[in-house]
Amino acid sequence: MMKVHPNTLAAYLEVAKQAAMEAGNVLKKYFRKLDASMIEEKAANDFVTDVDRRSEQIIKNHIITHFSDHAILAEESETQTNTSPFLWIIDPLDGTANYIHGVPAFAISIALEIKGELCMGIVYDPIKADIFSAVKGQGASKNGKPIHVSLPKNLNDSLIATGFPFRKKNIVDTYVKIFRELLNHASDMRRCGSASLDLAYTADGIFSGFFEYALSPWDIAAGALLVQEAGGITTDFNGKNNYLKTGNIIAGSKIIHNELLKIIQSNDPNYFEK
Repeated sequence: MMKVHPNTLAAYLEVAKQAAMEAGNVLKKYFRKLDASMIEEKAANDFVTDVDRRSEQIIKNHIITHFSDHAILAEESETQTNTSPFLWIIDPLDGTANYIHGVPAFAISIALEIKGELCMGIVYDPIKADIFSAVKGQGASKNGKPIHVSLPKNLNDSLIATGFPFRKKNIVDTYVKIFRELLNHASDMRRCGSASLDLAYTADGIFSGFFEYALSPWDIAAGALLVQEAGGITTDFNGKNNYLKTGNIIAGSKIIHNELLKIIQSNDPNYFEK
Protein backbone atom coordinates (compact mmCIF):
# COMPACT_ATOMS: atom_id res chain seq x y z
CA MET A 1 0.00 0.00 0.00
CA MET A 2 1.07 3.57 -0.64
CA LYS A 3 2.34 5.17 2.57
CA VAL A 4 0.02 7.95 3.65
CA HIS A 5 0.70 10.26 6.57
CA PRO A 6 -1.94 9.83 9.31
CA ASN A 7 -2.78 13.53 9.08
CA THR A 8 -3.63 13.03 5.41
CA LEU A 9 -5.95 10.13 6.22
CA ALA A 10 -7.58 12.36 8.82
CA ALA A 11 -8.14 14.95 6.10
CA TYR A 12 -9.77 12.37 3.82
CA LEU A 13 -11.99 11.30 6.71
CA GLU A 14 -13.05 14.87 7.42
CA VAL A 15 -13.95 15.48 3.78
CA ALA A 16 -16.01 12.27 3.74
CA LYS A 17 -17.86 13.30 6.91
CA GLN A 18 -18.64 16.76 5.56
CA ALA A 19 -19.89 15.29 2.28
CA ALA A 20 -22.06 12.72 4.06
CA MET A 21 -23.62 15.25 6.40
CA GLU A 22 -24.45 17.63 3.55
CA ALA A 23 -26.00 14.81 1.53
CA GLY A 24 -27.75 13.54 4.64
CA ASN A 25 -29.62 16.83 4.91
CA VAL A 26 -31.17 16.09 1.51
CA LEU A 27 -32.17 12.58 2.59
CA LYS A 28 -33.85 13.96 5.70
CA LYS A 29 -35.59 16.73 3.75
CA TYR A 30 -37.37 14.31 1.42
CA PHE A 31 -37.86 11.35 3.76
CA ARG A 32 -41.55 10.33 3.66
CA LYS A 33 -42.18 13.11 1.15
CA LEU A 34 -41.49 11.26 -2.09
CA ASP A 35 -44.03 11.08 -4.87
CA ALA A 36 -44.20 8.52 -7.66
CA SER A 37 -42.47 10.83 -10.15
CA MET A 38 -39.31 10.72 -8.01
CA ILE A 39 -38.98 6.92 -8.11
CA GLU A 40 -37.57 4.82 -10.95
CA GLU A 41 -37.16 1.04 -11.27
CA LYS A 42 -33.63 0.41 -12.60
CA ALA A 43 -34.14 -3.35 -12.78
CA ALA A 44 -36.50 -5.91 -11.28
CA ASN A 45 -36.89 -5.09 -7.56
CA ASP A 46 -34.10 -2.50 -7.76
CA PHE A 47 -35.18 1.12 -7.39
CA VAL A 48 -33.55 4.54 -7.48
CA THR A 49 -34.97 7.91 -6.48
CA ASP A 50 -34.17 11.48 -7.41
CA VAL A 51 -32.88 11.76 -3.85
CA ASP A 52 -30.28 9.01 -4.45
CA ARG A 53 -28.98 10.99 -7.41
CA ARG A 54 -28.98 14.33 -5.58
CA SER A 55 -27.15 12.82 -2.63
CA GLU A 56 -24.56 11.23 -4.90
CA GLN A 57 -23.92 14.46 -6.79
CA ILE A 58 -23.39 16.36 -3.54
CA ILE A 59 -20.86 13.79 -2.32
CA LYS A 60 -19.02 13.63 -5.64
CA ASN A 61 -18.84 17.40 -5.95
CA HIS A 62 -17.48 17.69 -2.44
CA ILE A 63 -14.76 15.11 -3.08
CA ILE A 64 -13.81 16.52 -6.48
CA THR A 65 -13.53 20.00 -5.00
CA HIS A 66 -10.87 18.76 -2.58
CA PHE A 67 -9.26 15.98 -4.65
CA SER A 68 -9.84 16.65 -8.34
CA ASP A 69 -7.46 13.91 -9.51
CA HIS A 70 -9.06 11.07 -7.51
CA ALA A 71 -11.22 8.36 -9.09
CA ILE A 72 -14.80 7.73 -8.00
CA LEU A 73 -16.95 4.59 -8.03
CA ALA A 74 -20.52 5.50 -7.19
CA GLU A 75 -23.73 3.51 -7.43
CA GLU A 76 -25.79 5.83 -9.58
CA SER A 77 -23.21 7.01 -12.12
CA GLU A 78 -20.46 5.72 -14.37
CA THR A 79 -17.09 5.04 -12.80
CA GLN A 80 -14.65 7.89 -13.26
CA THR A 81 -11.63 5.94 -14.38
CA ASN A 82 -8.14 7.40 -14.34
CA THR A 83 -4.68 6.37 -13.23
CA SER A 84 -5.09 7.69 -9.70
CA PRO A 85 -4.23 5.25 -6.90
CA PHE A 86 -7.11 6.82 -4.96
CA LEU A 87 -10.62 5.40 -5.44
CA TRP A 88 -13.64 6.70 -3.54
CA ILE A 89 -16.46 4.13 -3.27
CA ILE A 90 -19.84 5.77 -2.65
CA ASP A 91 -23.36 4.63 -1.87
CA PRO A 92 -25.43 7.82 -1.60
CA LEU A 93 -28.44 6.00 -0.15
CA ASP A 94 -28.05 2.44 1.08
CA GLY A 95 -31.50 1.15 1.87
CA THR A 96 -33.47 2.77 -0.94
CA ALA A 97 -36.44 0.40 -0.52
CA ASN A 98 -36.64 1.36 3.16
CA TYR A 99 -36.43 5.02 2.20
CA ILE A 100 -39.20 4.73 -0.37
CA HIS A 101 -41.53 2.99 2.08
CA GLY A 102 -40.76 5.24 5.04
CA VAL A 103 -38.68 2.78 7.06
CA PRO A 104 -36.06 4.82 8.99
CA ALA A 105 -33.18 2.45 8.34
CA PHE A 106 -30.88 3.77 5.62
CA ALA A 107 -27.43 5.30 5.41
CA ILE A 108 -24.74 6.96 3.34
CA SER A 109 -21.58 4.93 2.82
CA ILE A 110 -18.26 6.42 1.70
CA ALA A 111 -14.96 4.54 1.54
CA LEU A 112 -11.52 5.30 0.17
CA GLU A 113 -9.18 2.75 -1.39
CA ILE A 114 -5.52 3.57 -1.90
CA LYS A 115 -3.79 1.27 -4.37
CA GLY A 116 -6.56 -1.28 -3.92
CA GLU A 117 -6.55 -1.31 -0.12
CA LEU A 118 -9.38 0.07 1.99
CA CYS A 119 -7.94 2.86 4.14
CA MET A 120 -10.88 4.96 5.28
CA GLY A 121 -14.61 4.52 5.58
CA ILE A 122 -17.69 6.10 7.08
CA VAL A 123 -21.32 5.06 7.40
CA TYR A 124 -23.69 7.92 8.24
CA ASP A 125 -27.23 7.41 9.55
CA PRO A 126 -28.89 10.81 8.98
CA ILE A 127 -32.02 9.95 10.96
CA LYS A 128 -30.10 9.14 14.15
CA ALA A 129 -27.22 11.50 13.29
CA ASP A 130 -24.77 8.65 13.91
CA ILE A 131 -21.42 8.68 12.13
CA PHE A 132 -19.49 5.41 12.17
CA SER A 133 -15.93 5.90 10.96
CA ALA A 134 -12.71 3.94 10.56
CA VAL A 135 -9.17 4.62 9.42
CA LYS A 136 -6.85 1.74 8.59
CA GLY A 137 -4.75 0.87 11.64
CA GLN A 138 -6.44 3.46 13.85
CA GLY A 139 -9.58 1.68 15.02
CA ALA A 140 -13.27 2.37 14.53
CA SER A 141 -15.59 4.82 16.23
CA LYS A 142 -19.20 5.94 16.53
CA ASN A 143 -19.63 9.68 16.97
CA GLY A 144 -15.99 9.91 18.01
CA LYS A 145 -16.08 7.14 20.63
CA PRO A 146 -14.27 3.81 20.03
CA ILE A 147 -16.39 0.80 19.13
CA HIS A 148 -15.63 -2.93 19.16
CA VAL A 149 -17.26 -6.09 17.87
CA SER A 150 -19.10 -8.23 20.39
CA LEU A 151 -17.35 -11.35 21.65
CA PRO A 152 -19.95 -14.05 22.31
CA LYS A 153 -18.69 -17.56 22.94
CA ASN A 154 -20.90 -19.12 20.27
CA LEU A 155 -23.91 -18.60 18.01
CA ASN A 156 -26.34 -19.40 20.82
CA ASP A 157 -25.56 -16.02 22.35
CA SER A 158 -25.57 -14.15 19.05
CA LEU A 159 -27.92 -11.85 17.16
CA ILE A 160 -27.10 -12.35 13.47
CA ALA A 161 -27.96 -9.91 10.69
CA THR A 162 -28.50 -10.80 7.06
CA GLY A 163 -30.05 -9.56 3.84
CA PHE A 164 -32.36 -11.40 1.45
CA PRO A 165 -30.94 -12.18 -2.04
CA PHE A 166 -33.75 -10.32 -3.81
CA ARG A 167 -31.61 -9.73 -6.92
CA LYS A 168 -30.64 -13.41 -7.25
CA LYS A 169 -33.80 -15.48 -6.92
CA ASN A 170 -31.93 -18.54 -8.24
CA ILE A 171 -30.12 -18.90 -4.90
CA VAL A 172 -33.16 -18.45 -2.67
CA ASP A 173 -33.42 -22.18 -1.85
CA THR A 174 -29.77 -22.29 -0.79
CA TYR A 175 -30.19 -19.12 1.23
CA VAL A 176 -33.24 -20.51 3.01
CA LYS A 177 -31.26 -23.61 4.02
CA ILE A 178 -28.57 -21.40 5.54
CA PHE A 179 -31.15 -19.18 7.23
CA ARG A 180 -32.96 -22.18 8.71
CA GLU A 181 -29.80 -23.64 10.23
CA LEU A 182 -28.72 -20.28 11.63
CA LEU A 183 -32.16 -19.67 13.10
CA ASN A 184 -31.85 -23.02 14.89
CA HIS A 185 -28.46 -22.08 16.36
CA ALA A 186 -28.36 -18.32 16.84
CA SER A 187 -30.20 -16.38 19.53
CA ASP A 188 -32.15 -14.60 16.80
CA MET A 189 -31.91 -13.11 13.29
CA ARG A 190 -32.49 -9.64 11.85
CA ARG A 191 -32.95 -8.23 8.34
CA CYS A 192 -32.76 -4.43 8.38
CA GLY A 193 -32.47 -3.70 4.65
CA SER A 194 -29.22 -1.72 4.68
CA ALA A 195 -25.96 -3.68 4.47
CA SER A 196 -23.85 -0.69 5.44
CA LEU A 197 -25.84 -0.25 8.66
CA ASP A 198 -25.73 -4.00 9.32
CA LEU A 199 -21.94 -3.86 9.12
CA ALA A 200 -21.77 -0.70 11.23
CA TYR A 201 -23.92 -2.37 13.89
CA THR A 202 -21.69 -5.43 13.75
CA ALA A 203 -18.66 -3.21 14.31
CA ASP A 204 -20.49 -1.60 17.24
CA GLY A 205 -21.24 -4.94 18.88
CA ILE A 206 -25.01 -4.72 18.34
CA PHE A 207 -25.04 -7.61 15.90
CA SER A 208 -22.61 -10.44 16.55
CA GLY A 209 -22.27 -11.23 12.88
CA PHE A 210 -23.55 -10.51 9.38
CA PHE A 211 -23.68 -12.31 6.05
CA GLU A 212 -25.22 -11.60 2.68
CA TYR A 213 -25.03 -12.67 -0.96
CA ALA A 214 -24.58 -10.61 -4.11
CA LEU A 215 -23.86 -7.13 -2.81
CA SER A 216 -22.05 -4.33 -4.64
CA PRO A 217 -18.75 -2.74 -3.54
CA TRP A 218 -20.46 0.49 -2.48
CA ASP A 219 -22.80 -1.47 -0.17
CA ILE A 220 -19.99 -2.94 1.90
CA ALA A 221 -16.64 -1.17 1.42
CA ALA A 222 -16.92 1.26 4.33
CA GLY A 223 -18.70 -1.22 6.59
CA ALA A 224 -16.12 -3.93 5.98
CA LEU A 225 -13.35 -1.63 7.18
CA LEU A 226 -15.43 -0.65 10.21
CA VAL A 227 -15.70 -4.29 11.27
CA GLN A 228 -12.00 -4.95 10.73
CA GLU A 229 -10.94 -1.86 12.66
CA ALA A 230 -13.38 -2.78 15.45
CA GLY A 231 -11.52 -6.07 15.94
CA GLY A 232 -13.57 -8.31 13.69
CA ILE A 233 -13.02 -10.34 10.53
CA THR A 234 -14.51 -9.73 7.09
CA THR A 235 -14.20 -12.28 4.26
CA ASP A 236 -16.01 -13.72 1.29
CA PHE A 237 -17.59 -17.19 1.41
CA ASN A 238 -14.20 -18.78 0.71
CA GLY A 239 -12.71 -17.15 3.77
CA LYS A 240 -10.70 -14.87 1.46
CA ASN A 241 -10.62 -11.10 0.95
CA ASN A 242 -12.47 -10.96 -2.38
CA TYR A 243 -15.81 -9.79 -0.96
CA LEU A 244 -15.73 -6.52 -2.93
CA LYS A 245 -15.49 -8.57 -6.14
CA THR A 246 -17.80 -11.47 -5.30
CA GLY A 247 -20.33 -9.41 -3.35
CA ASN A 248 -20.63 -12.25 -0.83
CA ILE A 249 -19.62 -11.23 2.67
CA ILE A 250 -19.32 -12.62 6.19
CA ALA A 251 -18.41 -10.36 9.12
CA GLY A 252 -18.07 -10.67 12.87
CA SER A 253 -15.71 -11.66 15.65
CA LYS A 254 -13.33 -14.51 14.87
CA ILE A 255 -15.51 -17.13 16.57
CA ILE A 256 -18.79 -16.01 15.02
CA HIS A 257 -17.25 -15.42 11.60
CA ASN A 258 -15.85 -18.94 11.57
CA GLU A 259 -19.18 -20.47 12.62
CA LEU A 260 -21.02 -18.52 9.92
CA LEU A 261 -18.44 -19.56 7.34
CA LYS A 262 -18.82 -23.22 8.29
CA ILE A 263 -22.62 -23.14 8.06
CA ILE A 264 -22.64 -21.30 4.73
CA GLN A 265 -20.12 -23.66 3.15
CA SER A 266 -21.90 -26.76 4.43
CA ASN A 267 -25.24 -25.63 2.97
CA ASP A 268 -24.00 -24.10 -0.29
CA PRO A 269 -22.01 -26.62 -2.34
CA ASN A 270 -21.24 -23.96 -4.93
CA TYR A 271 -19.93 -21.29 -2.57
CA PHE A 272 -16.46 -21.63 -4.08
CA GLU A 273 -17.78 -20.59 -7.49
CA LYS A 274 -19.39 -17.38 -6.29
